[in-house]
Amino acid sequence: MTETTLVDFHPLSALAQPVFDGVRALNPNEPEFHQAVHEVLHSIGPVLERHPEFVDAGVLERLVEPERQVIFRVPWVADNGKLQVNRGYRVQYSSVLGPYKGGLRFHPSVNISIIKFLGFEQIFKNALTGQGIGGGKGGSNFDPHGRSDAEIMRFCQSFMNELYRHLGEHTDVPAGDIGVGGREIGYLFGQYRKITNRHESGMFTGKGIGWGGAQVRTEATGYGAVFFAQEMLAVHGDSLDGKRVGVSGSGNVAIYAIQKAAQLGAVAVTASDSSGYVVDDAGIDVDLLRQIKEVERGRIVEYAKRRPSARFVEGGSVWEVPVDIAVPSATQNELDGASAEALIANGVRAVSEGANMPSTPEAVVAFQNAGVLFAPGKAANAGGVATSALEMSQNAARQRWGFDDSEQKLRDIMADIHHAAFDAAERYGVPGDYVAGANIAGFERVAHAMLAQGVI
Repeated sequence: MTETTLVDFHPLSALAQPVFDGVRALNPNEPEFHQAVHEVLHSIGPVLERHPEFVDAGVLERLVEPERQVIFRVPWVADNGKLQVNRGYRVQYSSVLGPYKGGLRFHPSVNISIIKFLGFEQIFKNALTGQGIGGGKGGSNFDPHGRSDAEIMRFCQSFMNELYRHLGEHTDVPAGDIGVGGREIGYLFGQYRKITNRHESGMFTGKGIGWGGAQVRTEATGYGAVFFAQEMLAVHGDSLDGKRVGVSGSGNVAIYAIQKAAQLGAVAVTASDSSGYVVDDAGIDVDLLRQIKEVERGRIVEYAKRRPSARFVEGGSVWEVPVDIAVPSATQNELDGASAEALIANGVRAVSEGANMPSTPEAVVAFQNAGVLFAPGKAANAGGVATSALEMSQNAARQRWGFDDSEQKLRDIMADIHHAAFDAAERYGVPGDYVAGANIAGFERVAHAMLAQGVI
């Protein structure tokens, strides 16, 4: 996504443009980061006009610059005895509302641009939850696919040997993301505990239920994206009942979005990975999908081989399948303008982003121009980090909440996020624009806190 295209789709106000120019000059060759910053600056133009104190205090200039960036070497030894070296990252973006909070991503595509875009998004996502958590993100270009448990353990231990000094339940609280699930979190937490000689349960979230984890945390991001879609439809007197739902990806977010959609009366008909996608008109079998992806760590084609009602499509776009509701849950910029037009032509009613920034600017504009209800990831997928904050609360109080109570808290939080975004869009004259509403609501909370705490 070039800056020229960004400007074409989202021109900036005179107050925001100099800030974006500074971001490009200081952070060259970071397109994902530029894209995330540009989207927020575009949305908050009216806020800057209404609140000149934010401009006078340099809120934007401070907000686009992380409080701290850590880049480090991660050496480890493979099973064949060969030394491997990866690069680790942690970008601590904003702690004005609370300790840095954001996941770790292990994937070959990870670089500083992706980590900064994710961390910047996390500031506003976390603010929307209203739970007193700041924004950060981290990860490595390490690829866990095809690696043995022993190799993954050695990598995680080496990664934590450096990162531990920057973490703590009152400082920075990581969680999982792509490539980092319960196995990796266990190894990372174990090494942190050994190095520090402290059992700080609240310094890592997404832990196993038996050792400090929270009910519903595993399901929360996928569940939350579906709850948000439900809230959007309800505003228009509609529901998920009987709707066909298209989901991309086949990881944690996708699996539980599929599950919750089915529980609410919809039929989720797709799942995908980098090799292609499956279509199951009878509804995706969540247990089978979990077995293949979480236990066997296999490819999505295996689902079609074992499910008579399903077919596998190699390559192509999962968004060619006609659906009423789309929940992109794979990765950034997976849903482009052409995919958006295909969905619109097939009658899509709403899009709720399960991944972080999965829709390109062209796609977002196409959806909005067509009257499709569109929920950006910083609002729709905030359920994961919201439930992480609930896990932190339980750890601090040495409590354990039940599944039903935790799910109801998640549902209430997603309803509150929807209300905050919907209300902010109304207040600033763009009713129904959840992108603007989410950015504005999150930004206002952060900006007011920055003013209150002085120049730091």
